[in-house]
Amino acid sequence: MDLVLIRHPAVAVEAGVCYGRSDVPLAGDADAGAVEIARRLAAIGAAAAAGDVSPAGCGDIAQALTTGDLASPLRIVTSPLARCSSVAERLASMHGLAAQYDDRFAEIDFGAWELCAWEAIARGQVDAWAADFLHAREHGGESVVQFDARVQAGLDAWVGVPGAPSMTWIVTHAGVIRAMTARALGVPLSNCMRWTLEMAAIVWLRREAVGGEWRLVRWNV
Repeated sequence: MDLVLIRHPAVAVEAGVCYGRSDVPLAGDADAGAVEIARRLAAIGAAAAAGDVSPAGCGDIAQALTTGDLASPLRIVTSPLARCSSVAERLASMHGLAAQYDDRFAEIDFGAWELCAWEAIARGQVDAWAADFLHAREHGGESVVQFDARVQAGLDAWVGVPGAPSMTWIVTHAGVIRAMTARALGVPLSNCMRWTLEMAAIVWLRREAVGGEWRLVRWNV
């Protein structure tokens, strides 16, 4: 079973602005972004089939695997936010699929901090949030624990049941991808938060069967 996690392309938001659940637009054209992502997915699969197993990019966390070609998806799931769904719809059309939406794959809700410049948020609030990263809700939105619980519920629903399709792509957000990967690999989410994850990045996870151990094939490619 293969799980491909795709981060949305760059958004039209100024640097230094806090955004999570806000439905901000892409900076560029969704169709062009989808075409580029599809091109890179094909290249990743071809490299794997040829035996290119360069490190996955996470130090000692995982080793890349020798795998077959990255097959076309059997389903494409997306966050409902437009920066993801617009790309997912285009990818789905390329493969004759209908994109399937799941609210559980939206980015974390930063509450009152949404669309505020980080430097404009009261320092004491930010410090209190950082001091209790998992549980604090200084902004009135979701705590990281709440966010993680809904993401994992979504992940279990899509790939945690017998008979789940062997190839699923999920177009989503950095926080969601980190939460899924941390859970899959059994590492603390706080560790995964430090891993670089670029806009439009691809993460590829694989396991032999439902209930089996996930392995990281590629990170941030």
